[in-house]
Amino acid sequence: MSRWIIMLISVLAAAAAVEVVRRILRSKLVDEKWVLAEPLLRRCTWPGFATAVVVTAQTAYEPGMAGGSTNQLIERSLTLATIGCVTWLIIEAAYAITDVVLERLVAVEGERNRRARRIRTQITLVRRVASAVIIVVAMGAMLFTFPQVRALGAGLLASAGIAGVVVGVAAQSTLGNMLAGLQLAFSDALRLDDVVVVEQEWGRIEELSLTYVVLRLWDERRLVLPVSYFTTNPFENWTRHGSRVIGAVSLRVDWSIPVEEVRTELYHVLREHPLWDQKDWVLQVVDTLPGGLLELRALMSAADSPSAWDLKCDVREHLVKFIREKYPESLPRLRVVEESDKYLASPPRLQGEEDEKEI
Repeated sequence: MSRWIIMLISVLAAAAAVEVVRRILRSKLVDEKWVLAEPLLRRCTWPGFATAVVVTAQTAYEPGMAGGSTNQLIERSLTLATIGCVTWLIIEAAYAITDVVLERLVAVEGERNRRARRIRTQITLVRRVASAVIIVVAMGAMLFTFPQVRALGAGLLASAGIAGVVVGVAAQSTLGNMLAGLQLAFSDALRLDDVVVVEQEWGRIEELSLTYVVLRLWDERRLVLPVSYFTTNPFENWTRHGSRVIGAVSLRVDWSIPVEEVRTELYHVLREHPLWDQKDWVLQVVDTLPGGLLELRALMSAADSPSAWDLKCDVREHLVKFIREKYPESLPRLRVVEESDKYLASPPRLQGEEDEKEI
């Protein structure tokens, strides 16, 4: 009985030690000076308690404390729990360390934003791959705690080639998506928060995993696509080398429109608009259309695609109002040319109508 009491005291002491460490990390002095304190507290508190308790219990447990088959069951359970808790703690600690880097990258703006999003994408995928590998290794370690599995180890190694071929054929699609995910991340073809157009849908990359990509559309819908889609199909990436976008507004007006006046008004509205990045703008006559119409195209630049969309809508609305109020005669109109009077004679008489009148 005394050995059980010693084991219980040891477990409580281990839990108390973890609590002391947790309180130290929560103190303002440590939290302000050590950037890892908050992520470790957020992610590693419960894994830390579980690992300390289980490891201490396994260390304090002595063979023979429980008789018969119960002793073997307790030893096996403690071993499996130790492997599981240590694996949990390692994964959460790795996530806590990378969270510090990711949080700093999210705050990066301007010209360095593209590089920051690339690094964030790569770190996200790498830690997911590392987590999967750690879990697989932990599961293997758990299985090899069983004597029956260890006895089959030689046979399993001998048939590893055949098993690998079978698994490769069965999981061809999954493995292809995983390789495609790594290819996208490290080739810099696609990054988190990239603006893309896929299947005629505009949106941002919200999540990029090893098997699928989540696209957040402009109306808050989510489009989920396999990663292999982006390696086998063309798509538009508006932020491949930068987030700056050129927007275009087209207007169809009458030939009598004073183009110079419209161009001056465009510059006036852009100069006062907060979404214009003060770089590019132009108004051009790009086409002549049947019916006496001209097609005007106004180009303007913005910092990113959402800003460009709002800027285009505002400019279009302003130019339509300007033309309607200042030059209403230049609004699109339909011209009809009437034929001469000689072609507008009375309709022809029906056959037999004249004969009936003579009778």
